[in-house]
Amino acid sequence: MTAFFGRLWIDATIAISFLREGRVQSLMITLGVAIGVAVIIFITALIQGLQTNLIESTLGSQAHIRLVASDEVNLIAPSAEDTLQLIQEDKRPQRLRSINNWQQITDTLDQLPLLTAVSPNVSGPGFVRRGEALESVILVGTDLERYQNIIPLDEYLISGELRVGADNVLIGSELAKDLGVEVGSKLRLDTGQDSSSSNNLSNSLGSNLSNNSAVVNIAGIFELGVRELDARYVYLDLKQAQSLLNLPGGITVIDLTVEDIFEAEEIAAQVGRLTSLQAESWIQTNAQLLSGLTAQSLSSNMIVVFVAISVAFGIASVLSVSVVQRTREIGILRAMGATRQQILRIFLIQGAIFGLLGSIVGSGVSYVLVWSFNTFGPDIFTIPISINLILVTMSLATLTGVIAAAIPARRAAALDPVVAIRYV
Repeated sequence: MTAFFGRLWIDATIAISFLREGRVQSLMITLGVAIGVAVIIFITALIQGLQTNLIESTLGSQAHIRLVASDEVNLIAPSAEDTLQLIQEDKRPQRLRSINNWQQITDTLDQLPLLTAVSPNVSGPGFVRRGEALESVILVGTDLERYQNIIPLDEYLISGELRVGADNVLIGSELAKDLGVEVGSKLRLDTGQDSSSSNNLSNSLGSNLSNNSAVVNIAGIFELGVRELDARYVYLDLKQAQSLLNLPGGITVIDLTVEDIFEAEEIAAQVGRLTSLQAESWIQTNAQLLSGLTAQSLSSNMIVVFVAISVAFGIASVLSVSVVQRTREIGILRAMGATRQQILRIFLIQGAIFGLLGSIVGSGVSYVLVWSFNTFGPDIFTIPISINLILVTMSLATLTGVIAAAIPARRAAALDPVVAIRYV
């Protein structure tokens, strides 16, 4: 082992001496590698920062997985034997209904290690009135302690307090603007349902139905960053929402979060089979976003590949010229007892040095580029640089240098020492 490292040290010394003789060439190719590495790191970090921002802005206002009751279907009587039955079936209208045995299902889901948060909620359509202003809204009744693990509402609160219950509600900033209200204002909530039948809408919102209408106080105003949600969502206490929506003791949806968001589709399928409920992941509801992320990753990978190829050709061309320029020196080394493997190692080491030095300089340049973007660029998102990205890129550049040096190294090792010494 000691002898091997001794030979390797000698080979590295010879390789460095060759590089010193061609300082200008060595400097130019090192700068070329540095620029390539800086481009790879900056573009990769930029794409990662953009993707992280898109995912956070999208998933910051929704659950990773939603469980709802299965759709109700029309039951069709079987036809008599030897009778052809032609049926034109319309989908049955879906009523607002509770998930059966949701308490047991919630307890089961709480024990699953695949899930990081579970929140049973009740949600349904409603109306909110203040004076002559009338807006349609979505009433969301929830247990804030659980729901905070799904969507951290405290981070989106722009005024007031994070409090529901005792006729206190939270509304979105757009809804507050449309109604001209602020924290402390009063609103009338109404589901428009006749308490005798949850399927019939009342024609008069002014009828003060005890179970389906309530006057509430605005405890806080939030801004999720999604206009549709900020204009329609009203968060209230779970029991009060159950009463307003004629679902005493019931819930309509169970929101879930997972550790790895890109495994949400597979986990949703597993949870759906376990609970016999309809499971919908964020990947299904945001198919266009996922396509955009995939296209961004593909473009980033293509840039990395083409930059790496350019760097490899640059290193190979410089070392090919070096072989021609140092043919006589190579012949002398061969005549003095240097083996073909030793000559091969010398040029491979040169390629590795180009890649390593260029990646070190390029990493420094990429830090400057990222700092400039984060400091002077558009204040939309921040570009992070992970140490793993730096290490992977440096390893890639060094490996690329070794591979690029392979052909010139084989050519140098194949030189006949007698012919090489006579080379002028």
